Amino acid sequence: MTDLLQQAVAKIERLPAEDQDAIAARILAEVADEEAWATRIHATTDDQWDRMAEAARREIAVGDTAPLGGHL
Repeated sequence: MTDLLQQAVAKIERLPAEDQDAIAARILAEVADEEAWATRIHATTDDQWDRMAEAARREIAVGDTAPLGGHL
């Protein structure tokens, strides 16, 4: 366990049980979401990546994109 996580757990332990459970539920949901994303990413084939890259190139070529952090 990292130092930062240990610090967080120590603070959480001082909270009422209801608050601890609420935080634990949020953490578990976040971990499940990360695991689901990792599964989807690893299941993506090279052909799928190639098609997504080509679609992105087409969108860029026709100006159907906005810069990251840019204004919409």
